[in-house]
Amino acid sequence: MKEIIWFFVGIILLGVISGLMQPSKKRKRRSSSTVKSRSKKAAFANTQRSSKTCRPDEILLTIPLADLNGAEFERILALYFRDQGYTVQEVGVGGNDGGVDLVIIDKRGEKIAVQAKCYADHNFVPVMTVRELVGAKRNHDCILSLLVTTSDLTAPAKKEAEQFKVDYWHGGVVEQKLKAWGKWQPTKKRTPRAVSKA
Repeated sequence: MKEIIWFFVGIILLGVISGLMQPSKKRKRRSSSTVKSRSKKAAFANTQRSSKTCRPDEILLTIPLADLNGAEFERILALYFRDQGYTVQEVGVGGNDGGVDLVIIDKRGEKIAVQAKCYADHNFVPVMTVRELVGAKRNHDCILSLLVTTSDLTAPAKKEAEQFKVDYWHGGVVEQKLKAWGKWQPTKKRTPRAVSKA
């Protein structure tokens, strides 16, 4: 009987010891990758904003919408809204935002939840994005919501936006507003000219 008890005690002790050793192996792996990523971030910080996927503001203001990534599009919108007199909180820049990228506050103190979608012209914003924004605006105590995209919304998404009073700017409106702002001046790409044979 004593042998069986010692056998179970031994198994439990082995389990505890192996359990204690497992996290230390994970910590070692994490710490070496953390050191590498920190050194990359430190080297990158001299030339870039905090988001490593976002180019500096002065460069962003010269890039066409089609050449921006999501974080850069959000940044341009933040700059635009600040110049329009809003206080801007960059909530989920370039990542897990929970449906809201910016919270803009007007002079009366009213909050507006802004979701930015930087899509190609043929890629439309789905209805789920509108639904996420409607739910997320409540989480940020916002009265209004605005969906800004470089493309457009699908028909169901437009219907949902009208139903829940979500304002939206499609690509044409965004370009028009940014050009009227004056600070965004995209440079035209140089296209290689065809060489004619003499």
